[in-house]
Amino acid sequence: MTESIAAALEREHHEIDEAIDLFTGKLTNGAVEPTPLRHASAALRRHIYLEEAFVFPPLRDAGLVAPIFVMLREHGQLWRTLDAIELELALNPDVATLQKLGKELVVQLQHHNPKEEQILYPQADLALDQQMTEQLHAFLESGALPDGWVCERA
Repeated sequence: MTESIAAALEREHHEIDEAIDLFTGKLTNGAVEPTPLRHASAALRRHIYLEEAFVFPPLRDAGLVAPIFVMLREHGQLWRTLDAIELELALNPDVATLQKLGKELVVQLQHHNPKEEQILYPQADLALDQQMTEQLHAFLESGALPDGWVCERA
């Protein structure tokens, strides 16, 4: 049986959260290990893309305009926080600055993810037609963030 869209998207949330927790946990010990954050950042940006490209349009068409508006705004906030963390890592990484930015990212996701999981994802399983569901599953398997793509509200 194929995993539901809601379950697949929620699973991605957990995988991204685990990588961010690994990064911030090492910061607590004073170590800057950028690899987990780079993986989490790439995965989160890809996840935002698939939501904005595949999931949100049919949900908007189904009448969920206000929740989509909120999610798009929050995507922009997440995107800018990722940019700030990546910039800090590219410069002379300061543990205190990275801890602050890492905490900001975690808090943003703690507020953002439950809304998607409780409000939007269950509706996605209902609103996406068979063709869109198949395209989304294919993207989840092997799709990549298009070069140069930036979320709508970044």
